[in-house]
Amino acid sequence: MGLLEISVAAGEAGPVLKLSGEADLTTVAELTDALSAQLATGARHLTVDLSRLRFADSAAIRTLVLADRTLKGRGGRLALAYPQPVVARALSLLGVDQAIDVRHGMSAGADPDR
Repeated sequence: MGLLEISVAAGEAGPVLKLSGEADLTTVAELTDALSAQLATGARHLTVDLSRLRFADSAAIRTLVLADRTLKGRGGRLALAYPQPVVARALSLLGVDQAIDVRHGMSAGADPDR
């Protein structure tokens, strides 16, 4: 599996965590740390940009679900933005798209030729 890269940007509704590469059991601690850092700031709304994430296994998706639960517990929400088809399929198969806001389409600045 490839490495996971994580960056944070300011968004209109709160922080935007941008993921690229692959999120799996070997990188879930890194993802957990990044999400925990944003949750520790008291953020109520968090967007995770998945437009450059090529793969996410169930461990990584579980981490996103747990972050969503934390945010909902404080009256906030998690949004998953622009997942690539493989990731969108995993979210759908696991029923995550029924519980968490998943925005489809292409993010600003995403490469349409990917």
